[in-house]
Amino acid sequence: MNLLFVCSGNTCRSPMAEALARKIAKRRGIEDLNVSSAGTNAWDNVPATDEALLVGMEREIDLTPHRARKLTPAIVSEADLIFVMTPGHVEQVKQLGGRGKVHVIDEYASGTANQGVADPYGGDLEAYRRTADVLERELEKLFDRLAS
Repeated sequence: MNLLFVCSGNTCRSPMAEALARKIAKRRGIEDLNVSSAGTNAWDNVPATDEALLVGMEREIDLTPHRARKLTPAIVSEADLIFVMTPGHVEQVKQLGGRGKVHVIDEYASGTANQGVADPYGGDLEAYRRTADVLERELEKLFDRLAS
Protein backbone atom coordinates (compact mmCIF):
# COMPACT_ATOMS: atom_id res chain seq x y z
CA MET A 1 0.00 0.00 0.00
CA ASN A 2 1.22 3.50 -0.84
CA LEU A 3 0.34 6.24 1.67
CA LEU A 4 0.90 9.90 0.87
CA PHE A 5 0.82 12.73 3.41
CA VAL A 6 0.17 16.23 2.10
CA CYS A 7 0.46 19.67 3.65
CA SER A 8 1.27 23.07 2.18
CA GLY A 9 5.05 23.45 2.13
CA ASN A 10 6.19 19.88 2.83
CA THR A 11 8.68 21.08 5.45
CA CYS A 12 6.77 20.50 8.74
CA ARG A 13 3.57 18.49 9.07
CA SER A 14 3.72 16.06 6.17
CA PRO A 15 7.40 15.12 6.63
CA MET A 16 6.75 14.53 10.35
CA ALA A 17 3.67 12.47 9.47
CA GLU A 18 5.66 10.47 6.91
CA ALA A 19 8.47 9.65 9.35
CA LEU A 20 6.12 8.95 12.26
CA ALA A 21 4.01 6.66 10.06
CA ARG A 22 7.12 4.68 9.12
CA LYS A 23 8.08 4.37 12.79
CA ILE A 24 4.58 3.24 13.82
CA ALA A 25 4.33 0.78 10.92
CA LYS A 26 7.70 -0.74 11.83
CA ARG A 27 6.70 -1.04 15.48
CA ARG A 28 3.45 -2.76 14.45
CA GLY A 29 5.25 -5.12 12.06
CA ILE A 30 3.60 -3.72 8.93
CA GLU A 31 5.93 -4.48 6.05
CA ASP A 32 4.14 -3.95 2.74
CA LEU A 33 3.86 -0.19 3.07
CA ASN A 34 5.38 2.74 1.20
CA VAL A 35 5.05 6.16 2.80
CA SER A 36 5.82 9.52 1.20
CA SER A 37 4.89 13.19 1.46
CA ALA A 38 4.46 16.28 -0.69
CA GLY A 39 3.16 19.82 -0.45
CA THR A 40 0.51 21.69 -2.40
CA ASN A 41 2.69 24.82 -2.44
CA ALA A 42 6.10 23.27 -1.84
CA TRP A 43 9.38 24.41 -3.31
CA ASP A 44 11.29 21.34 -4.46
CA ASN A 45 14.39 20.28 -2.50
CA VAL A 46 13.82 22.51 0.56
CA PRO A 47 14.83 20.68 3.78
CA ALA A 48 12.57 20.20 6.77
CA THR A 49 12.46 23.18 9.13
CA ASP A 50 14.96 23.29 11.98
CA GLU A 51 12.11 22.88 14.46
CA ALA A 52 10.79 19.79 12.66
CA LEU A 53 14.31 18.34 12.67
CA LEU A 54 14.63 18.94 16.43
CA VAL A 55 11.22 17.46 17.23
CA GLY A 56 12.12 14.51 15.02
CA MET A 57 15.29 13.92 17.01
CA GLU A 58 13.29 14.03 20.23
CA ARG A 59 11.01 11.31 18.84
CA GLU A 60 13.80 9.24 17.30
CA ILE A 61 12.88 9.99 13.70
CA ASP A 62 15.44 11.37 11.27
CA LEU A 63 14.20 14.16 9.00
CA THR A 64 17.65 15.20 7.76
CA PRO A 65 17.34 13.38 4.41
CA HIS A 66 13.92 14.92 3.72
CA ARG A 67 13.58 17.28 0.78
CA ALA A 68 10.27 18.95 -0.04
CA ARG A 69 8.50 18.20 -3.30
CA LYS A 70 5.57 19.87 -4.97
CA LEU A 71 2.46 17.73 -5.30
CA THR A 72 1.88 16.66 -8.91
CA PRO A 73 -0.64 14.45 -10.72
CA ALA A 74 2.08 11.76 -10.99
CA ILE A 75 2.63 11.73 -7.22
CA VAL A 76 -1.13 11.59 -6.63
CA SER A 77 -1.56 8.70 -9.08
CA GLU A 78 1.06 6.59 -7.26
CA ALA A 79 -0.78 6.82 -3.92
CA ASP A 80 -3.45 4.41 -2.75
CA LEU A 81 -4.55 6.70 0.10
CA ILE A 82 -3.77 10.38 0.54
CA PHE A 83 -3.99 12.08 3.92
CA VAL A 84 -4.08 15.87 3.98
CA MET A 85 -3.55 18.05 7.01
CA THR A 86 -6.56 20.35 6.61
CA PRO A 87 -9.90 20.41 4.78
CA GLY A 88 -8.47 23.17 2.58
CA HIS A 89 -6.01 20.73 0.99
CA VAL A 90 -8.71 18.29 -0.15
CA GLU A 91 -9.87 20.16 -3.25
CA GLN A 92 -6.32 20.80 -4.42
CA VAL A 93 -5.59 17.07 -4.26
CA LYS A 94 -8.85 16.22 -6.02
CA GLN A 95 -7.94 18.58 -8.86
CA LEU A 96 -4.74 16.59 -9.34
CA GLY A 97 -6.61 13.29 -9.63
CA GLY A 98 -7.05 12.32 -6.00
CA ARG A 99 -10.82 12.05 -5.93
CA GLY A 100 -11.91 8.99 -3.96
CA LYS A 101 -8.62 8.52 -2.14
CA VAL A 102 -8.01 11.81 -0.33
CA HIS A 103 -8.97 12.27 3.31
CA VAL A 104 -8.30 14.80 6.06
CA ILE A 105 -6.05 12.82 8.39
CA ASP A 106 -7.99 13.35 11.62
CA GLU A 107 -11.39 12.82 9.99
CA TYR A 108 -10.23 9.49 8.55
CA ALA A 109 -8.54 8.40 11.76
CA SER A 110 -11.28 9.47 14.18
CA GLY A 111 -14.31 9.12 11.95
CA THR A 112 -15.58 12.59 12.81
CA ALA A 113 -15.31 15.97 11.12
CA ASN A 114 -12.48 17.89 12.72
CA GLN A 115 -10.30 20.88 11.91
CA GLY A 116 -7.27 18.97 10.71
CA VAL A 117 -3.73 19.44 11.98
CA ALA A 118 -2.57 22.99 12.71
CA ASP A 119 0.45 24.29 10.82
CA PRO A 120 3.34 25.03 13.21
CA TYR A 121 5.37 26.89 10.55
CA GLY A 122 6.71 30.10 12.00
CA GLY A 123 5.88 28.98 15.52
CA ASP A 124 8.16 28.02 18.36
CA LEU A 125 9.45 24.55 19.21
CA GLU A 126 6.46 23.94 21.47
CA ALA A 127 4.08 24.48 18.52
CA TYR A 128 5.97 21.78 16.61
CA ARG A 129 5.79 19.44 19.59
CA ARG A 130 2.02 19.94 19.80
CA THR A 131 1.70 19.20 16.07
CA ALA A 132 3.79 16.05 16.42
CA ASP A 133 1.63 14.95 19.39
CA VAL A 134 -1.52 15.35 17.28
CA LEU A 135 0.06 13.52 14.35
CA GLU A 136 1.18 10.60 16.51
CA ARG A 137 -2.26 10.26 18.07
CA GLU A 138 -4.05 10.41 14.72
CA LEU A 139 -1.57 8.06 13.03
CA GLU A 140 -2.12 5.42 15.71
CA LYS A 141 -5.87 5.64 15.05
CA LEU A 142 -5.26 5.65 11.29
CA PHE A 143 -3.28 2.41 11.50
CA ASP A 144 -5.96 0.90 13.74
CA ARG A 145 -8.53 1.68 11.04
CA LEU A 146 -6.35 0.33 8.25
CA ALA A 147 -5.85 -2.91 10.19
CA SER A 148 -9.58 -3.48 10.67
